[in-house]
Amino acid sequence: MSPIFADLIIRHGEVIDGTGNDRYRADVAIKGDRIAAIGDLSQISADHEIDATGRIVAPGFIDVHTHDDRLLLSHPAMTPKLSQGVTTVVTGNCGISLAPFKAPHRPPPPLDLLGDRPWYRFATFAGYLAELEQQPPAINTAPMVGHSTLRVAAMTDVRRPANSQEIETMRSLLQAALDAGAIGFSTGLFYPTNKPAPQEEVVALAELLAPVGGIYTTHMRDEADDVEKSLDETFATAQAAGVPVVISHHKCSGRANWGRSVQTLQKIDQARSQQSVGLDVYPYAASSTVLMPELMDDQLRTRITWSEAAPEMAGQDLSAIAKQWGCSPTEAAERLQPAGAVYFQMDEADVQRILAYPHSMVGSDGLPHDRFPHPRLWGAFPRVLGHYVREVGLFSLEAGVHRMTGLSAQQFRLRDRGILQPGNFADVVIFDAATILDQASFDQPTQPASGIDYVVVNGAIAWTPNGTAETRTGKVLRRA
Repeated sequence: MSPIFADLIIRHGEVIDGTGNDRYRADVAIKGDRIAAIGDLSQISADHEIDATGRIVAPGFIDVHTHDDRLLLSHPAMTPKLSQGVTTVVTGNCGISLAPFKAPHRPPPPLDLLGDRPWYRFATFAGYLAELEQQPPAINTAPMVGHSTLRVAAMTDVRRPANSQEIETMRSLLQAALDAGAIGFSTGLFYPTNKPAPQEEVVALAELLAPVGGIYTTHMRDEADDVEKSLDETFATAQAAGVPVVISHHKCSGRANWGRSVQTLQKIDQARSQQSVGLDVYPYAASSTVLMPELMDDQLRTRITWSEAAPEMAGQDLSAIAKQWGCSPTEAAERLQPAGAVYFQMDEADVQRILAYPHSMVGSDGLPHDRFPHPRLWGAFPRVLGHYVREVGLFSLEAGVHRMTGLSAQQFRLRDRGILQPGNFADVVIFDAATILDQASFDQPTQPASGIDYVVVNGAIAWTPNGTAETRTGKVLRRA
C-alpha cells in the first residue's frame, strides 16, 4: 500500500492554472495549506480524495473589488462569495474601510454602506485585523485603507480640502495601517466625503505606499462626462506618488458616454507604456451605490436597494415609488434617504469591450448589506465564465480564469496565490464549465450560482455540492 503523501488529492480534473495557458489533465495533491504536487499522482494516496472527472480545477477566484469589510465579521461563512468560487477578497475599496475609525455617531454616506456606528469601532487598523484573525472567516482577506475613512477620522468638516495638520494626522493613521499589514490605499473621489480632496492631498498620502510596496486604487472623480479627464488625474497622481494604480470598476456611465470605452482603453494603453496601471470591471451594465440625485436619469431605470426611511420600498423602481407617492423621482429620492440604488446607466457594448481588454481584472463591487442588492454580489464570477465565456464567446475559459486569479494576484502582490503550482497556497475551485452560471438576477438577487462543486481555502474544503462546509480557514493576507 502506498504511503499517505497528501491530505487531499483532486483527481482526473482539467487544470486551468491561472496563467492563461491551455488547460491540461492532472491530479492535484494538497498537504497542509499548500499544493504539494500536480501531475499523474495515481501511485500516491491521501486522507481524502475528490473525483474531478469532467470538471475544471482552477485557482480560487480573487475578488479584487469588494465592500466585505464588515461581512467578514458579521457573516464569516462568506456565503455570497464562497458559493461562486471566491477564496480571497480585497477590501477597503472606493475610499471606504471599516478602520481606522471609531464612530461617535452614524457615519456619513458612503461609509454607511458598511453599516452603522457599532461596526465602526476600530480606532486602529491593527485592531480590525486582530479581530479578523481571532474570528477567522471562511475566505482570505487582503485589506486596504480608505481615504474617506481617514478624512472622517481626522477632520471635523470633510466638505473642504484637508489642512496640513489634518493631512499629517491621516498620514500617521495610514502609516500605522501599512505597518499593520494593509496592502494599499484607496480613494473614492466621486463621493462627497472624498471629492473635496485635491490631487495634492491624495499624493501626500499615496506616497507612503512606495517605500513599502503598497497599491493605490481609485474610484475616480468622474466616470461619466469627464471620464477621460479623471483618467489623466489618476495617472498623474500615481506618477507623482511613485506607485502602481488600479482603476476601480472602469465604466463609461450615462447615455452621452456610451461607446467612449474605445477612447478610455486607448488612454489606459498609452499610460501603461509609462507606468503600472491596472483596472477591474464587473460584468453588468448597471452600477450600485448610495442613492444620489446626481446619478439619476429620468429616462433610465433606477431601483432602490435599501432605505431607512421607507424600508418596504427596497426592490422597487424609483419611478414606481414616485408614482405611488404622487411626486417627482427627485422628491421620492429625498424622502427615501438614507438609501441605496442600482443605476441602469451603462451600455452592454462598453461592458464587453472593457471585459475583453486583456489587462482587466474581475471584481464584484457587491454591497452585502443592501436589503435588495445588485446581483453581482452573488453572481459576478460565474457570470463571466458562464455567460461571457460559454454563451457569448468573448474570450477563452483560460483567459477568463486568468482575469480572476493569476492576473489579480500579480497586480495586488498576493504572494503564492492565484496560480496552481507546487508550493503555492491551496486555494482551489472545482467547477463544471458546461453549467457554471450566475443565477442571481435583478429580481432575485441572492440566488447562489450553479456549477460550483467544491471550493478549497488554504487546503481545507470550504464548499461542497451540499453547500458550505462550515470551515474557517481564511487568512489575513498582509502586505508581503
